[in-house]
Amino acid sequence: MHRRRYCACVLCAVAAAVAYFLLFTGMPVASAADGPVSFIRDVAPVFQENCLACHDGKKKAGKYDMTTFERLTAGGANGEPLVPGKPEESELHGLMVSTEQRRMPPRDKGEAVPKDKATVVARWIKEGAKLDAGIDPKADLVKERRVRWQPPAPPEQYRFPAVVNALAFTPGGKHLVVGGHHELTVWDAATGKLAKRIRTRAERAYGMFFLPDGKLVVAGGRPGQEGDVRAYDLTARGKTENGVELLDGVTDPKVLVKHLLDVEDSVLCVAASADGKLLAAGGCDRAVRVWDLSGGLDQAKLDQTVENHADWVLGVALSADGKFLVTAGRDKTAKVWDLKARESVVTFPEHQAIVYAVAVKPDGSTGFSVGADKQLRTWKPGGEGKQVKNAGGHADDVFKVVANPKKPLLATSSADKSVRLWDSESLAAGKALAGLTDYAYAVAFSPDGELVAGGGYDGNVVVWKVADGAVVKAFNASPGYVSKAEPKK
Repeated sequence: MHRRRYCACVLCAVAAAVAYFLLFTGMPVASAADGPVSFIRDVAPVFQENCLACHDGKKKAGKYDMTTFERLTAGGANGEPLVPGKPEESELHGLMVSTEQRRMPPRDKGEAVPKDKATVVARWIKEGAKLDAGIDPKADLVKERRVRWQPPAPPEQYRFPAVVNALAFTPGGKHLVVGGHHELTVWDAATGKLAKRIRTRAERAYGMFFLPDGKLVVAGGRPGQEGDVRAYDLTARGKTENGVELLDGVTDPKVLVKHLLDVEDSVLCVAASADGKLLAAGGCDRAVRVWDLSGGLDQAKLDQTVENHADWVLGVALSADGKFLVTAGRDKTAKVWDLKARESVVTFPEHQAIVYAVAVKPDGSTGFSVGADKQLRTWKPGGEGKQVKNAGGHADDVFKVVANPKKPLLATSSADKSVRLWDSESLAAGKALAGLTDYAYAVAFSPDGELVAGGGYDGNVVVWKVADGAVVKAFNASPGYVSKAEPKK
């Protein structure tokens, strides 16, 4: 099946996430057949995957709300849906297995509930349709599932390469942090040697940003299930195995130093102001959260939640003075939000296609955006947001744009498997940096502006010199992975 651009790493169904987990770990998924059926572990997931699209707190099709156990058992317009002990008399189960025109989910909304899952629901009803001990019947079931979920350990050796959705140079510029599968990995940028592995709750990291104090803020999640923003101290000490330091970013408070956000789907982008006093993150829920970090990360306060896009927020940037928030959306626009006035001031629609990423000049005078139209565009964040220039050069969708911290340069990454450099003043195309072998999803400059790194769908990472485009190092950022073309050592 054709792999859609960008969606291959971001747009994933729950089933795809489970399959991905199995591919990496080879571990079986727990089955309700192993013992008594648990509502929260075995049944709630069936309802979440097949029913909540129509029976959440907003739609309530048939006046039936399934968001809590209390409401689920109370029923809707057709009365009580469950007869404990008797699945054959329970309308909820009957509609799941019905071969008639009326069924749940409706025929025009998707496939029927898989037989094995409907059987689990029937067993639960036969066993009394009980709620697990310790759970409040009024509690939101999606949140209850989320807080009880425990992340698996990262694979010791990757059987398949991990998609590189995000990477960042460490403050000293000697190492690269790369997102893996339920982990962050740290590599020597000059040698490609693995230095650290940091276990994370998030299955994937989609954005990362180092604050001035050296803490790493990461946006990520499990597609279709949860999203988060967390801050890590990568200088914390862990145990060392085979020359690689292992850190626990799930339970060790010395590593996971701040948990800023939990939402119901992935957080796709994160950025901070130059002084580190503001942090912004956006994602699949169409919202951008902005935190005030002026009192330090420990005293982070959610300042405002911006809902300025009609679809997913794929990119975010902050002006150096912290006055403006610039965002990119799947709704085919880039936008500017005045953080002080708390209002939208500019919409830039010229891409007429998905806008994947944005950047802004330090003085806030120019916004940059890239998208599915294969173009790099500049425009004025103030006034009417009119386009200044646009430039082509990539042969496919452009996923990221980042500004060099020391020079008037931009770097972009694309589905054409390349990273390109650009003059940020004239938009004159610079070097096309070769070496990646699949869609290039991530790109980052080193703090001194002398190096640029790109990462792709197949797990490969390449580090280049900005001055002449020479390759410093190329490696696959999937620990232990051996490609079919590469003999095992």
